Amino acid sequence: MKNLINKFISGGDTRANGVIALVFVSLIVLGCSCNRSFDLGNIANTSTGDNTSSGTSTTSSSDMPSDALIEAMVKETLADFNLAVTTDNWSGIYEKASTDFQSTFTEAQMKDTFKDFVKNRRAVTPIISEALRLDPEYAQAPYIRNEKGLEILVVDGKFPTKRVPTNFEFEYVKRSGDWKMLKLVVKLQ
Repeated sequence: MKNLINKFISGGDTRANGVIALVFVSLIVLGCSCNRSFDLGNIANTSTGDNTSSGTSTTSSSDMPSDALIEAMVKETLADFNLAVTTDNWSGIYEKASTDFQSTFTEAQMKDTFKDFVKNRRAVTPIISEALRLDPEYAQAPYIRNEKGLEILVVDGKFPTKRVPTNFEFEYVKRSGDWKMLKLVVKLQ
């Protein structure tokens, strides 16, 4: 036992060193930004129930996008996010965001919010890349809520990636007939 401990402490056991390295990398990935989010959804009450006093209500709008379109929007948003993390260039995803998002947050704020993802991109981007090859699992069926006369598509869920699930909370606002990103939350946990 004493020999084993000495090998472990002195670095003589490569299996132990590998386990330590794996634990260390896992801690970085899991602890780097698991709870980091960029949430424009708090612009007003985000209750899913009717709340006429705040101007927020849930609706079964006939403008609900198809399941295929919702999945495409989610994957496009996640792919744009992954590209931003990989390149540390947030202009592409920022320019695609809604004017509501852009008037609330600057590109620099967005970059600062996700700096831990960028710092740990070697561990993070393979997980997100894997997510893009999978089908999302929704926490609840996507729905449209109305807030201050705007239709907002709410999509929350995860991709069942192997190392850790890739959780997301996205909201899109309908502007001039197009759905634009309003809320971006990505968590690896």
